[in-house]
Amino acid sequence: MDQTRRAWLGTMAMAPVVLGLAASAAGERRWQDIPPREQIRRRRLPNVPLVTHTGRHVRFYDDLIRDRKVVISFMYAHCEGICVPVTHNLVKVQRLLGDRVGRDLFFYSITLKPWQDTPAVLASYAEANHVGPGWSFLTGSRADCETLRRRLGFTDPDPKLDRDPKNHAGNVLYGNEPLMLWAACPGQSEPEWLVTEICSQVDRPVTAPA
Repeated sequence: MDQTRRAWLGTMAMAPVVLGLAASAAGERRWQDIPPREQIRRRRLPNVPLVTHTGRHVRFYDDLIRDRKVVISFMYAHCEGICVPVTHNLVKVQRLLGDRVGRDLFFYSITLKPWQDTPAVLASYAEANHVGPGWSFLTGSRADCETLRRRLGFTDPDPKLDRDPKNHAGNVLYGNEPLMLWAACPGQSEPEWLVTEICSQVDRPVTAPA
């Protein structure tokens, strides 16, 4: 600020800055007033529209995540890399979990290539890999699937690798949305170990504060 200018000019020049700081502080207060569960939803769980492999139109948060225990992975139908091994491994996990899947625990696989993976293509993939009930394969617009990939943390720090679906990590995300408990691990881990890890997270009891 040029100190040779008249005081009122200086005051007027500073006014936008002061107002900006006040607005920022007010915005921060408003954000802090939002319950933690809602903060996580807004940051990590966008309510984008999707279509399941059975042709059902859903909203990601409202219809698939809210109030649920879930296991989430990414894949695409014509992958020649890690997709099929991870899917086969998760089929073993699904069988070990038994009728829990589709009852109080839900599996979701989101395509990395929605421009290729129509519901019909995903249905064929699910059938070919002997996927059981309670597991939905999801597609949508390119932008919405990419938003989910990024918000859910399935990214590579190297931008070049991140742009190539063939380089995607075969990780699995699992969580208990009502309790805001989330964790991830490699999707090719031993199925029995994966079951233990998933259950230890999603079935964690609510503890009262000390």
